[in-house]
Amino acid sequence: MSKPLRALILGAGYAGQGHAMALRSAGVDIVAMSSRTEAVGAPIARKLQIPEYGTDWRVLMEDLRPDIVAVGTPGGTHREMIEAAIDCGCHVFADKPLATTADDARHLYERARTAGIKTAYAASYWYQPQAYFARELVEDGTLGKIVEVECCSHFGWPALMPFGWPHRLATGGGRLNNNFPHKLAIAQHIIGGEILSVMGESRIDLPKVPITSDVHDFREFARRAMTPADAAKYQWAEVDSDWAYTALLRIGDPQADIREAASVTFRHSALRHAWNEDYIAIYGDKGTLHVEGAYMQGGLFLRSDRPGWEELAIPLHIRDRLPEIEDNTDRNWICLARDFVADIRGETVPRYLNFRDGWIYQEVIDTVRSNSCWKPVPR
Repeated sequence: MSKPLRALILGAGYAGQGHAMALRSAGVDIVAMSSRTEAVGAPIARKLQIPEYGTDWRVLMEDLRPDIVAVGTPGGTHREMIEAAIDCGCHVFADKPLATTADDARHLYERARTAGIKTAYAASYWYQPQAYFARELVEDGTLGKIVEVECCSHFGWPALMPFGWPHRLATGGGRLNNNFPHKLAIAQHIIGGEILSVMGESRIDLPKVPITSDVHDFREFARRAMTPADAAKYQWAEVDSDWAYTALLRIGDPQADIREAASVTFRHSALRHAWNEDYIAIYGDKGTLHVEGAYMQGGLFLRSDRPGWEELAIPLHIRDRLPEIEDNTDRNWICLARDFVADIRGETVPRYLNFRDGWIYQEVIDTVRSNSCWKPVPR
């Protein structure tokens, strides 16, 4: 029996903890964790029963020479960490965004490919069970030819969250970097094919935020939201990351006429409330599938040639092949980790997202963020 693979986890926040549990579920030995603040990270490492912890990730990487490095830190740190892992000969499991620019993302993809290492890109809602079922309905012709996909979400987050990495593009912030990849992964999984073209816009709806103490876990930002009176006591920092976006993509067969591709619309606003619930809808020439939830976490409803909407249940054969874990994010990380680890071991695995996808997704993000598609209307 071969020795278990060994992993170093970079980051002790939400993603780092999730990556550690996911890789462990795939049979990987988690040998160490690193984060920037020992007072926060060391107790988390102990809680997760990770034997070694340190704030100097380079020392840990050089000393331990792990088989896998999982990068669960904010996106602004990814290029340096991933380059070091590649130089160390480690396979890399990286959260999104792969990098803060398309040029950096392409650089990491090409370096990993040249080095011959395996990579995983954790836009992990690719594994959502509703997405699997939607793909089956597309493949069996229930919806007919797919014409449109529509992804709409309004999170209604508080504006007065403490200043941190989500508020700066250089540190990997922005909704395009952190919300959009999951929804794009869902759409691409359902439709299949390649991303062929893109246009769109982004907005900075949040000009300034108060500077308080550091936030070490993404989930804490909203929990630590302030009232205007409390926020007025602090200094404020300028925000340059996008908090709303609209994107229009064409996804389909690169060998076919572009007019045969599906139009996919993404609409997201983090700070606004909406009357209607978040949803993803797939429109075909024979039927429409409407799925509740920004990331397809809710009920599925089909409208075909029969009048009215029919609620569908996810088939047992889909549920049976996925881990029995209630939390969607944790379950999807586990699914990606299992495919990634099986691939490292030389087993046959289905397609999963890797650094090539991370680069292509960042190309899309940079195009949308450029706001370069506007054309003035003659007056």
